[in-house]
Parts: sequence; C-alpha cells; structure tokens
Amino acid sequence: MTTVQPEIYIGGSFWRPVEFTTVIEPATGRPLGEGPCATETDIDDAVAAARSAPALQWRSCPPAERAAVLKRFSAALRERSAQTATLVTRENGMPITLSRLVNGIFPAALVRYYAGLVEGFSPEEVRPALAGHTLVRREPVGVVAAITPWNYPQALAVMKIAPALAAGCSVILKAAPETSLDALAFAYAAAEVGLPAGVLNIVPGGAAAGAHLVGHPGVDKVAFTGSTAAGRAIGETCGRLIRPVTLELGGKSAAIILDDADLTDTVNGLRSASFVNNGQTCHLSSRILVPRFRYPEFVDAIADLASSLTVGDPLDEATDIGPLVSERQRERVLDYIAIGRNSGAKLVAGGGVPDDQPSGWFVQPTVFADVDNADRIAQEEIFGPVLTITPYDDDDNAVAIANGSAFGLAGTVWSTDVERATDIARRIRTGSIGVNGYELDMRSPFGGVKDSGIGRELGPEGLAAYEVTKSIYRF
Repeated sequence: MTTVQPEIYIGGSFWRPVEFTTVIEPATGRPLGEGPCATETDIDDAVAAARSAPALQWRSCPPAERAAVLKRFSAALRERSAQTATLVTRENGMPITLSRLVNGIFPAALVRYYAGLVEGFSPEEVRPALAGHTLVRREPVGVVAAITPWNYPQALAVMKIAPALAAGCSVILKAAPETSLDALAFAYAAAEVGLPAGVLNIVPGGAAAGAHLVGHPGVDKVAFTGSTAAGRAIGETCGRLIRPVTLELGGKSAAIILDDADLTDTVNGLRSASFVNNGQTCHLSSRILVPRFRYPEFVDAIADLASSLTVGDPLDEATDIGPLVSERQRERVLDYIAIGRNSGAKLVAGGGVPDDQPSGWFVQPTVFADVDNADRIAQEEIFGPVLTITPYDDDDNAVAIANGSAFGLAGTVWSTDVERATDIARRIRTGSIGVNGYELDMRSPFGGVKDSGIGRELGPEGLAAYEVTKSIYRF
C-alpha cells in the first residue's frame, strides 16, 4: 500500500475529503491505497478559493514575478519526479521507463518552458490605427477548470496547469479517480514554493464532480482531455454557457508505410508510435496502411514485433507492455478483440490474456491483418495494444483510407524520401503527424480536428489558449 495521504488541496491548504475511492494497482489487481474523491461541495470551495483575493492578485502580478515563482515550482516538481513517476506506474500500469520521462521529467520541463516564455512578456502591443492608435492587450482568461484522464496523468495535467499559471490564471485540477494519488505532487510542489493560496487547487474526483465543475458559474474556461463522448457533453455545456473550452479527445490515427520504406527502420519506429503506454495513448498510429506489393513482408514483421514485446511488471526496466489501467478497460479491449475475430480480419499476433500473467489486467499485443477500413476495429478507438493492418493500392488510396475516419488527432508517414513523405503528411486531415516517427514537441501546438477535439495545447499557442485580448482605442 502507498503512504500517500488521501487529501485534496484547496486555497493553499490540505484537507481530508469526505469521500474516498480505492485505487487498484493494475499489475496485481490489489488495492494500492485510498484516494480522495471530491464532492460538489469540495468543487464549490475550490472555485471560491480560485476567485479569492490572493488568487486574483496572481493575474495582476508582473509576468517576470510569475516566471520566478514558476521556476521554483518547476524545481520542486523535478526534485520529486522519481517518486511521482513510480507512483503513476503503480496507479495505471505505465512502463517505468516511459513514466520517468512523461510523468517525471516532462512536467518540470514544461513549467520551466512557459516560465521562460512569459519572463520578458509585455501584455500590450501598440498598433497604428486610421485615427490615433490601439493598445491590444492580452489578459488571463480567469478561473480554469482542468479535467484530465488517467493515461498520462502528470503530463496531461501540466499541459494545462503550466500555460494557465504562466498566463496569470488560477486553476482547479479535477484529476481522474484511477490516478488520484499522484495528482497531489502538484499540490506538494505548490505549497513548498509558496504559490499564492487558491492559484492552484487539486480536487480528484469522478464524473459527477467533473460535471459540476464544468457547469459552475465561477469557472471562466474549461480545458479537458479524455474521450470524445465526454468531450461532446462538455462542449454542449460550454456552448450553452458561451464558455471557452479546449477539448483534446480521442484518435484512430493511421501509419502510412510508403512503398520505399525501410522494413527494419519502420518496424522499429512503430514500436513506440503504435504500442507506447500499453496502447493507452490517444495519438497512437493504430491503423497500419501498407502497399499491396509489400504487404506480406510487413504483416510478418509487424506480427513479429508484437510477439517480441515483453509483457510484465511495469516497474521492471525490461518491460515493454504493462497492464491496462483496470479490469473494466481490459474487458473493453478484449471485447474489441472478439469483434475483430468475428470480422473478416485475420489475427496474426496476440489475441488474449498472457498465460504467464495470472494476476493484473494484462492483454497480449495484438495485430489483425486484412482489415477493411470500415470495420469497427479500424474505426473505433480501442485504447489498448491492438493494431490493424490494411493494404492499399497507391498514394491517393492511402491518403483516402487515412482520412476515412471520424478522428483527426495524429498519424505517421514512413519513407526513405522525407520530402515525399512530408507531401503525403500535408494531405492528411489531422492536427499533428510525424514523418518516420512521432513525438510531441513542447514548443509546437498539439491538438485535433474532427472528433479529436477543438483548440491546441503546448507551444505559444498553448499559452494563448488561456488569454483573452482587449482592444483599447486611443485618439
């Protein structure tokens, strides 16, 4: 059992919640600890704290002073990064080698990045006008409701917290129940560096708490990462309230393997582009598109890749694929595998629960070949280690198949000719796409189109999402 106390953090103080949730360690199926579960009253208190005088002073604080506090906040996060990464792995099953990067190093690095971005920031720009001139002023949007999922809990939270705080906003983080323990890492760091009371509030909780927060009259903006279904509901609420919202939702991205792609390099690249975090990643290239004349060799190589991955204890350095986050998630993935088996697709790797993992929520890395792009396993987000392979005839056909999806979050193109691959990438309707690999860049915008979302995170665009502009006309 973990020693982390089940607390919520409101107005600069730690509080013992009224309600709790049991956090299950997915590698064992046994309880890891009791996590806090915020009530609607807790949400009300958090919003009040975020609108209190100390929190509102943060918005008028000079950008250089905010940057100095954020640099200390970054250092505090970095100091506890190893502990946080290990806790996340125990909460959601992420392989520790990945967790150290995305839940340990990345949050501190992103906070420091946004501190640097606003350090010399001037909130006003003078623009000449036909008569006189205009002061175009950038101001913080206000109180931000940040709602995050369990798959990359620290990384996805900081993608909202860092730019919002840098812009001068106050934040209420509603973390997922499955990863309610690691969310307190932000609270510990905030308390340590003296972030003003109410500027950052941590209230893990379930769907009811999230819905109450989204519709709360004291919230000025919502930033959400999660399923498309939940995003639609949040978008409807924010539309009715005329409240700005950023939605980073699901994906079903394609990996287009061009006819000149190197077999070994491409398959090695798909290892991370298609299987990272046990398949529980929104931007995975989970639909593999292969030219017909090279189809057999790539099917065999991708099947061999899946079969070669080490499935096991996520705290083991040698593990490639850990458990899924919960028994419910495993059943969902196994249901999709059953759907694939009953379609016209051909199972070429995996397809069930590993024989050597009697405990925990493990699923074998699974590959289906001969998949029609209209099949459910090619159209619906599975969120597990399951890939589909579909043949195509020429470049135009590959582009049409890649775009034949309700989603548009990510994707990859693989070729020995980078310029040709880039031309193909330009034709894909998506928010981001990689050539011969895929990795988010903190300096560049990330987000989706179509059912994959609205708005952008990371880069200067991620900061602008937490600002509003005001024009002051002067004569």
